[in-house]
Amino acid sequence: MSAVDNVSTILASGARLTVPLAFAACGEYLAERAGTVNISVEAMMLGGAFGSIAVASATGSATTGLAAGVLVGLAVGLVHGTLSHRAAINTFVVGLVLNALVLGLTSYLITTSTFGGHQVWQVSVPVLRDIPVVGRALFVERWPAYLLLLLVPLTWWLVERSRWGLELRAVGEAPQAADVTGIDVNARRRQALLWCGALAGLGGAYLAVGEVGSFSQNMTAGRGYIVIAAVIFGAWRLGRTLLGCALFGLADALRLALPALGVTLNSQLLIVAPYLLALLVMLAFAARDREPRALGAPFRRGSA
Repeated sequence: MSAVDNVSTILASGARLTVPLAFAACGEYLAERAGTVNISVEAMMLGGAFGSIAVASATGSATTGLAAGVLVGLAVGLVHGTLSHRAAINTFVVGLVLNALVLGLTSYLITTSTFGGHQVWQVSVPVLRDIPVVGRALFVERWPAYLLLLLVPLTWWLVERSRWGLELRAVGEAPQAADVTGIDVNARRRQALLWCGALAGLGGAYLAVGEVGSFSQNMTAGRGYIVIAAVIFGAWRLGRTLLGCALFGLADALRLALPALGVTLNSQLLIVAPYLLALLVMLAFAARDREPRALGAPFRRGSA
């Protein structure tokens, strides 16, 4: 293969690996703007991946499986919101428990069930797919990837232009002041978790019925935590968050492509490279940009 072909192949792989991160990042971005660090995004993605393949195998429809993945992510978001905002359990503890629960449950179910391979169909955009280098990387994708063209501007509009988004940002910045004006702070945070659950579930489902066509144990392999790192990298701005997702996706693509291109590197180093990059990004940007003032802080009515 020529150098151009190699670059095109790596970009195509990077784009495919970026898509599930981008879906989940749109949700995590919105949740964090509301003041919730949603650690359970990993559980949402993994549950969505398993649910999509399980339902696709039962119905014979990958598209139905994709919808099921969204519902599973919603269910995880509902549980997280109920436990952290209604039962007043520490949201970080809830997130970690949900991650462990979903990992254990899906690991058990995959050993007791047999699922067939299912993938949603691919869409190749005429003319655009013929653009040198980037054409096949960006315009030959499984059809759910193109939902990002709708979901990204919709997420931005919801946060930055809608009244609901104004209230959402208020509860992330000054929840006590928002409460005084009549905004139900925890209700807005639960709604943000549901949006995050739906999109993270979609990201996990895309990974299963879009990119791979099957489910394997711990399939998401920490991608939820990389999504959180991408939001920090993006300084709680949607455009920069998606840029972070693309960076991590490209790093993962390089990890997979370099051995095939004859580049000899330590295999364990290649495996940890995307996660090491995530750690370095958080160290570099966490102190540089200001997060929402109430990020991670529980809200209790009347508390200072």
